[in-house]
Amino acid sequence: MRHIIRLAATALAAASMAACNDSESPSSGSQMNFNVATRPAVASPSPAQAAVGTPETFTDGSNTLIVDRVQLVLREIELKRIASTTACGVSSSDDCEKLELGPILLDLPLGGTGGAARMFSVAVDTGTYDEVEFEIHHPSDDDATDVTFLQAHPDFAGVSVKVTGSFNGAPFSYLSALDAEEEIELSPPLVATESAATDLTLMVDLDRWFRNAANGLVDPASANAGGVNESLVEQNIQSTLHAFEDEDHDGADDHGGHGGSDD
Repeated sequence: MRHIIRLAATALAAASMAACNDSESPSSGSQMNFNVATRPAVASPSPAQAAVGTPETFTDGSNTLIVDRVQLVLREIELKRIASTTACGVSSSDDCEKLELGPILLDLPLGGTGGAARMFSVAVDTGTYDEVEFEIHHPSDDDATDVTFLQAHPDFAGVSVKVTGSFNGAPFSYLSALDAEEEIELSPPLVATESAATDLTLMVDLDRWFRNAANGLVDPASANAGGVNESLVEQNIQSTLHAFEDEDHDGADDHGGHGGSDD
């Protein structure tokens, strides 16, 4: 049986988790750093890692897309361990296998030299993890944790993805209520030990979000609710997420792979 540990986090802050219940610490401790990148670094990243909030420019030869900011709401981030070795043992108890806090708001790193930006860190049990799961989630007022989140981020009521910028010089604001579950294989698996923290990077291939099958750019405003490119962009968002070990925070798989795949 795979043992599931859910990362408990608040937006852009340190978080904690327990192996068996809310009052206990992991049975054997390790730190997992959760990072996000939109492209690999073109040079060695600084100790501060990638910048957040720097504009990013894309072109197809005819159109120019400038992205000023990308924000993404995630919840129920899970790491799946290959084998359970905690004090809980092999158990079907829901309380023993998972914990939840969230949702969290991620500000994606853009522009600059690329690389990964630290989002949060959590305590995890030592072990080998072969999959990360999470939900892209639009908060609503009928969920208690969502209500708390919306008190801090009222602009995200019913919104899971927000992108602002300009397309061929015209300002746009792209808002999506996308709800989607993502399951990404970690290949090779990520090993958490007590001796050092482990870095997991979620790669968001932003360059592909607003492109059609011919690789041409589409106006993000045309992908808002009811727009002709709504489904295209939502599918692109879901298909452009990868995850991998990234100890040097350069936004590239330490093992030379493409960074995991969606199941």
